[in-house]
Amino acid sequence: MKLHEFKDIRAVFINCTLKKSPRLSHTSTLADLSKGIMKREGVEVDEIRLVDHDVPPGMYPDMTDHGWEKDEWPSLFERILLADIVVLTSPIWLGDISSIAKKLIERLDSMSGKTNSKGQFIFYGKVGGCIITGNEDGIKHCSRGILYSFQHLGFTIPPQADCGWIGEVGPGPSYGDTTYQGKAIDPPMGYNSDFTNRNITFMTYNLLHLASILKVNNGFPKYGNSATDWENGMRWEFINP
Repeated sequence: MKLHEFKDIRAVFINCTLKKSPRLSHTSTLADLSKGIMKREGVEVDEIRLVDHDVPPGMYPDMTDHGWEKDEWPSLFERILLADIVVLTSPIWLGDISSIAKKLIERLDSMSGKTNSKGQFIFYGKVGGCIITGNEDGIKHCSRGILYSFQHLGFTIPPQADCGWIGEVGPGPSYGDTTYQGKAIDPPMGYNSDFTNRNITFMTYNLLHLASILKVNNGFPKYGNSATDWENGMRWEFINP
């Protein structure tokens, strides 16, 4: 019998690999561990591989209003809005997140001025986390930047909301590879890393617990943080009591 029920929780994993489908994404392979846990707990899971979509850079909700011929971001954003949990997954390149991940954060920022039904900024009540893969150091550096950006935009961040896997420095097999330079890898690369397996499990359940708490309590309390109330005069009530 399960001690916890994650009823009506939805999650979206936004894969910021540089590889278009159907090419193998090692980042997605690692994220599959977290997605698998969520699915077994009855959570509805969506995945967006951002590079597969026409999403230009920019700081506006719809870049077709600013010179671009096509922008799929508005329709992708509707899928993100449905989620209680948003997980950004990214490879490491030159010690930092991918250019696709940076673009995602910018496009999320372009929507951050919108408000929810309480008048709070639109990402209030949503939970954020991240998963990082690579063949060089940088998991904590990349996670720090992502999670700072998420909380600044209004996401709520639980304890230990990041996880990742890195191989040896320099060229080598990536997470989930079964062969490298003609030699078999069994089990697949990274699968037996207890550190990674533990952290991705803890991260997943921390995301689920916090999302469940917020769901039961109808999101984040609006007292003192409603942008709509602030514009309607609340600023004087709190600043000059």
